[in-house]
Amino acid sequence: MKYEKKPPGRRALLKIAAGLGAVAAAHLIAAEPAAAPTTGPQAGPRTPVAAGPPAAAPRRPAGYRLQPMVGQAAEAAPRRRPARPPVRTRPFEELPDLGHAMVLTFDDGPDPVYTPQILATLRRHQVHAMFFLCGEMANDNQDLVRAIAEDGHVIGNHTWTHPLMTGLTRAEARDEIERTSEVIRRTAGDAPLWFRAPYGAWNRNVFEIGAELNMEPMAWTVDTLDWETPGTDSIITRVLDGAAPGVVVLSHDAGGNRSQTVEALPQYLPRLIDQGYRLTVPYRT
Repeated sequence: MKYEKKPPGRRALLKIAAGLGAVAAAHLIAAEPAAAPTTGPQAGPRTPVAAGPPAAAPRRPAGYRLQPMVGQAAEAAPRRRPARPPVRTRPFEELPDLGHAMVLTFDDGPDPVYTPQILATLRRHQVHAMFFLCGEMANDNQDLVRAIAEDGHVIGNHTWTHPLMTGLTRAEARDEIERTSEVIRRTAGDAPLWFRAPYGAWNRNVFEIGAELNMEPMAWTVDTLDWETPGTDSIITRVLDGAAPGVVVLSHDAGGNRSQTVEALPQYLPRLIDQGYRLTVPYRT
């Protein structure tokens, strides 16, 4: 998304997304290889999630970026795409099977000003996050897409132009999603396995197209509301007050002035770590 887009009723859409109810069930394992899987109540078919991402060969010296979470032997093994997921009726809003962990997510990028600063902070604390990319931004900033992948972060699909998906025809919605997956595949080496609908606006077409393209739908638990530029302290407070096991935090690294997001991250991140939270990401097998 190249500029801030706030269609009428955004707050209403966010409330609808938050009110969808229980999260779609899946079996999730924290990213650290040493972590043991935990299980929670199940409301549907379970989707296995693996402990480490498919790793690309680093383009820089080993000390430059975070090391991928799989060893050299795993890197050499052929990559296998996870089985196509079922068509969900609601997105994942939290990930309780991750244990005492939280997931940080950043939408709308990559942005040449803000994304590198966020990557630097995550790298400094050796933390991985999820980046839901807009296709037009990914296409214009391919070096940043590669940097995100090389640092071991999970890349998700956030459509090409950040439209309100519920106002599109099925063909228009598929084009938005499919083009974005393709540019990510070409640039990062793998098509994304996760999709997030802009503004949290989901409908059956979106769920069906995402599943057809082998993606699971991801929403969020805590919205920092950084898109409103509420102030750095406000963003920090929302993250810390919302902290809990399995929480998915929504922030943005593009789509407007994200300097407050950049300033807030290095303040709340070490405090979450001090509270014993693992900041991790889910993976599918």
